[in-house]
Amino acid sequence: MQRILSKTKGDRWIWLIVIVLSVISLLAVYSSTGTLAYKQGKANETYLLKHLFMMVGGVALMYISHKLDYRYYAGISKLLMAITIPLLLYTLLFGNHVNDASRWIAIPGTGLTFQTSDLAKLALITYLARTLSRKQENIKDVKQSFIPIMGSVCVVFILIALANLSTALMLFGVSILLLIIGRISVKQIAVVCLAGAVLLTGVIFLGPRRKTYVSRINTFLHPEKANADKSFQSDHAKIAIATGGVMGKGPGNSTERNFLPHPYSDFIYATIIEEYGLMGGLFIIAIYLFLLYRCIKIVTKAPKAFGALLAAGLSFSLTIQAFANMAVAVGLGPVTGVPLPLVSMGGTSILFTSVAFGIILSVSRHIDENEANKGKEANKKVVVGQILEVA
Repeated sequence: MQRILSKTKGDRWIWLIVIVLSVISLLAVYSSTGTLAYKQGKANETYLLKHLFMMVGGVALMYISHKLDYRYYAGISKLLMAITIPLLLYTLLFGNHVNDASRWIAIPGTGLTFQTSDLAKLALITYLARTLSRKQENIKDVKQSFIPIMGSVCVVFILIALANLSTALMLFGVSILLLIIGRISVKQIAVVCLAGAVLLTGVIFLGPRRKTYVSRINTFLHPEKANADKSFQSDHAKIAIATGGVMGKGPGNSTERNFLPHPYSDFIYATIIEEYGLMGGLFIIAIYLFLLYRCIKIVTKAPKAFGALLAAGLSFSLTIQAFANMAVAVGLGPVTGVPLPLVSMGGTSILFTSVAFGIILSVSRHIDENEANKGKEANKKVVVGQILEVA
C-alpha cells in the first residue's frame, strides 16, 4: 500500500474522491443493470465486469496523465483541437444515430463507440487555458486574442449543439467562466454570449433535433399538459426519489430501475436515492462540492496562469456536469443525456473524465514539487548561515 501511495502524487483528497466515486459507481451500476441484463439474456455480472474494465482503464489513464507534466498539455491542446473539429463534423454526417442524435462514431474492429463531445470538452478547455495564458500581455487585442478565442468556442459549440445541446451549453458556460478568469473584457465576453445566444436560437428552432428540444422544454415547463410517454422518464425518476425516503430501500432493492429507460446512466442519481435515500443523495452532492473545493485550492496555489486556468476549467466542467445530471434526476431541469461523472455507466465518458482528473492532479503534483523544492532551498540557506556563523 505504501508503495502505491509513493507513486501517486498530487492532492490525496482528490485520489480519495476518485476511489469513493468508483465504489459507489460499481454498486449502483451492478444494481441498475439487472433488468437490462435479463432482457438481453445475459448474466447480471456481464455489465458489471464491462464497467469494471472501463474503470480500471480510466484509473490507468488517470495515473499516466498525472505523471505527465501539465505544461505539456499546452502543446497537446493544439493537436487536440486540430483533431476534434473534423471528428465532430464527421460525427454529425456519418456517426451512429441513437434517438435521432448522432453523437457517436464506431471504432473499427472493436465493437465500441466513441462519443466525440467528450474529446471536444477536453480539447477546448486545454486550448482556452493555453491561449488565455499566453495572450495575457495583449489579451484585449481583437485580432491576436479575441477572434481565435471566440472562433474556437463558437465552432465547437455549434458542432456539439446540433446533436447534444445540453453538453454544448455546459461547455459554453465553462468557456465563459474561463474568459472571466482570463481577464477578457466585459464587452468581449458580451459579444461571445450574444454569438452563443444567436447560435442557440438557431439550433433550437432550425436544428435537426428542434422538435425534441422544444418538446423537452414544454414537458418541463408544463408537465400537466404533457403526454405520458413524454414525461415517462422524469415521472419515474420522481417516484424513485419519493419512495427512497430518508434512508432508502437498501442496496439492490430499487424497483424503478425496472421502468426507467436509463437507470444506470442518465438517471443513476435517482436509483441511488431510491436505494440509499436522502442521506445517500446528500452524500453524493457533498463529494462533488468537496471536489470543487479541493480544485479551487489548487487553482489558487498554481504558480502559472496556464495551470490555474487548466485546473479551473476542468474542475468547473466536472462539477457543472455532475449537478446538471442530478438536477435532471430530481426534476429541476428538462431531460438530458448527461452522465454523472465517474458514477454513470459509460465508455469514453469514464476515460475522458479520468484524464481530466489526471490533468488536475498533474497541476497539483507540480505545486507540491515546487513547495518541496522551496523548502529544501530554505533549509540549505539556514545550514549555510549556521556554518558561516560558526566560522
